[in-house]
Formats: sequence, structure tokens, C-alpha cells
Amino acid sequence: MKTILQIEDNFANRRLVERVLEPYPYRLLHASDGQSGIETALRETPDLILLDMGLPDMDGQTLVSVLRETAAMAKVPIIALTAWPENIAGEMATRYGCDGCITKPINVAEFGNQIEAYLNQA
Repeated sequence: MKTILQIEDNFANRRLVERVLEPYPYRLLHASDGQSGIETALRETPDLILLDMGLPDMDGQTLVSVLRETAAMAKVPIIALTAWPENIAGEMATRYGCDGCITKPINVAEFGNQIEAYLNQA
């Protein structure tokens, strides 16, 4: 079973992802800020990280940098979940070291397939 870590401070966004991925055979972990996200990632070694780029304690760029510095996280796909405008979201996520980007609000009909595709690339 694949493990997905969602680092997201907004409860409604966390709950939506949880509901959309419920039918899939994933183990979904949550962290509500950058520091607990780092701790959970290092403890659990997820197969995929969904990262809100605007967390209360650190920005997405810093968080991606910290995760990428550890050998265990160097190859784990990190996907930005962001409310940035779509025309710049992908470029910014790539610049910050993410492996992909999904804009908010998520497209509920496509989200599960997007996650499967990212997991299959890993």
C-alpha cells in the first residue's frame, strides 16, 4: 500500500483530499505545518508528498529544500498543491524543486487519476 503525506494547514482542504482519495488503496497521513511535515516525512518515508506551498511556519520553497537535503526524501515526489494562478503555478513549483503541481481548488473528478500518475512516475 502506497503512503501519501499531505502537508496542509487548512482543514477543509485536508478533508477534501481525504474524501477524494478514500476509494483508493492509499495510506494517507496529514501534517498541518512545515515542521510536523518534515518530522512525519522522515519518520514514515512516504511514497508521495502533497505540499501546500503557503504554510503558517515556513514557505514551500524552504520545506522542499529541507526535505531534498535528506537522502530518504531526495527521490520522493513532492507535488505542490497551490492556489497560485495556474499560469505561474507549474513554473514556480518546478523552480522550488517540486516534481509537479496541482492547483486549488482541486478538480475532484481528476484528482485521483493525477495522484495515481504521480505515484506511477516514482
